Amino acid sequence: MTEKTHASLAIPARETEGGHALPPRHREWKRAKIAVWIVLALLAVGALRTVVANMMQNRSVAETTKQNATQYVNVVSPTQTEGGGNTLLPGTLRGYVESPIYARSTGYLLHWYADIGTRVKQGQLLADLDTPEIDQELAQALAQRQQTSSSLGLARSSLDRWQQLRQRDAVSQQELDERQSTYTQDVANLAAADANVKRLQQLESFKRIVAPFAGVVTQRNVDVGDLIDAGSGTSRALFALAQSDPLRVYVQLPQAYAQNVSVGQKVVVTQAELPGQQFHGTITHISGAIDVPTRSLQVEVTLPNPDDKLRPGAYVQVALPAVAHARLMVPGNALLFRAEGPRVAVVDANGNVQLHKIVIAQDLGQSLEIESGIEASDKIIINPSDSIADGDHVQIQQPQANGKGAS
Repeated sequence: MTEKTHASLAIPARETEGGHALPPRHREWKRAKIAVWIVLALLAVGALRTVVANMMQNRSVAETTKQNATQYVNVVSPTQTEGGGNTLLPGTLRGYVESPIYARSTGYLLHWYADIGTRVKQGQLLADLDTPEIDQELAQALAQRQQTSSSLGLARSSLDRWQQLRQRDAVSQQELDERQSTYTQDVANLAAADANVKRLQQLESFKRIVAPFAGVVTQRNVDVGDLIDAGSGTSRALFALAQSDPLRVYVQLPQAYAQNVSVGQKVVVTQAELPGQQFHGTITHISGAIDVPTRSLQVEVTLPNPDDKLRPGAYVQVALPAVAHARLMVPGNALLFRAEGPRVAVVDANGNVQLHKIVIAQDLGQSLEIESGIEASDKIIINPSDSIADGDHVQIQQPQANGKGAS
């Protein structure tokens, strides 16, 4: 057809390069297909982008989770102690004899004659008490004794007369027995009265508070006019007295060292406040049994103190013979408390945790001397978490070459 023919039929037409014309509907369908492919391509790109983003996010979350699950720890290597020598143990100085002084009588304090720091001799007067109640009780007891004594004299005379009458058969044996019983009862009453008088006299003598031994007054807890109660139950002590020469030191020696000490051994005592000065004492008594809760042996050291440089109650250190072989030491903050016993956490070459059971030879406060359970090459975690367990994976953060961890 020609252009005119199409025009006569009211159908618009356009000739192509080959002389053919494309219908308008065919061109619209081609455009729609192209648009669909573009939309599909955009959707595919968006979906691919979402998948890639999710994969990257999951990988990031996994890496973060793994990083958070890894425990970072600090480790130390045990240090080795030197064999032989001495081991320092804490102790407290005690007076060779120490005693609180209580009143045996109730009354009021009239005078005191010794203050803190006063050196007193045995039997020296420390204080006087006013005991009006005991004084009156003693006076009454003396009067009752006199009355009983008079009654006894009368009973004795009566018994003698009735014995003579009985010999003449002037009275019955029953009447004589009654006089004998009266006399015996009066004898017993006089003995009881004598005992009561002696008891009250003894109580009255306690109004004088005297030193039971020679020493130094370490406490004075009363003043003039104070009401003093007798006894040592709920009442307070009037004075405290201590004998300062010689002194005693009690030391708790770990069980591992128990075989290294004996009575008569010489020891050295030092006090931080007296640098450069050593005081020599002697082991005088050793407990015959190991204390079960502490696994230690009590040792008593007698320490001469002629110049009074040392004072009762002071904190000292006592050098006792140590073990003959070396041991390993770890910081005290490496210890784990478990129901099965003490443990330390050791990190192996792969970063895995192993809890080792240990035997503590000596607790030195900031460090522990270990008898068994670890090796010198072990890497021991300091300040481990309470939840740490066998098989946990950790990463060493700041390894240290010595055994001094942070406390």
